[in-house]
Amino acid sequence: EGAVELHADWNGREAVMAMVHPVSSFILAACIRDMPYLMSARTLERSRILMLPAVDLRVAIRREPELASAVMSELADGYRDMVRQAKNVKLRTARERVAAWLLGQAHRQGQTNSFLLPVEKRHLASYLGMTPESLSRALASLKAEGIAMDGARVIITDRDRLAATAVYDPLIDNPGEGL
Repeated sequence: EGAVELHADWNGREAVMAMVHPVSSFILAACIRDMPYLMSARTLERSRILMLPAVDLRVAIRREPELASAVMSELADGYRDMVRQAKNVKLRTARERVAAWLLGQAHRQGQTNSFLLPVEKRHLASYLGMTPESLSRALASLKAEGIAMDGARVIITDRDRLAATAVYDPLIDNPGEGL
């Protein structure tokens, strides 16, 4: 239970790479390969995390075909999430990324038109590949495209207009995945 932020640091800069929510895993590839993990993790809220020793996990994978299959599925999902995120950052404008993320978040919370941002704006900005200032500008510009903001509360006032701005693409967007 809880939430884990995966982040990377380099040369004095930091970027949010992914958010992990139950039920999911992280550092699985590093455990299987017995190599250093390429990101760091920190909890964003009170969390309960199960840790398995990597050596024990590798032994269990070799012995249990069903576990090996589940691990392959988890790794495949993680790979697809990272490719979608890379495509989102590289192929969309900041405004399109924010609009798409807002629609995805509304979907993840039950197709609601009003929800609280699940993370601080600076974390969301980093996840979406932009500065906090760029996120603020994008949110302000989206007010004309179907959203209103009340602090950390997002209110979708025109879903169709917001969707047109996001330019939904099933090869980038998957409402069940992401932050």
